[in-house]
Amino acid sequence: MGYGLLAAAIAAEVAGTTAMKYSEGFSRLWPSLLTVAGYLLAFTLLAQTLKTLSVGTAYAIWAGIGTAAVAGIGMLFLGESASLLKVSGIALVIAGVVVLNLGGAH
Repeated sequence: MGYGLLAAAIAAEVAGTTAMKYSEGFSRLWPSLLTVAGYLLAFTLLAQTLKTLSVGTAYAIWAGIGTAAVAGIGMLFLGESASLLKVSGIALVIAGVVVLNLGGAH
């Protein structure tokens, strides 16, 4: 249950961050409202996740996977540059989350 809530929290955070790109500095109403709603949902779900997962594990996964997902969205859909160095950095973020969990973060 905890990991399912965490996945939903990550999805909400990624959606909120993506909407923020389209809010143009919070000057556009609907993307701004989606940003706020995404982050409100993300933090609510993350708080629920912390009832069953340790804070270190949950936050590492939430931040790492969220960062990697937003970077990937930027490269695939928002016209941001994709270089070997950038993709390697994303892979290292994901590897760091995996190693942290294998190393007994919980």
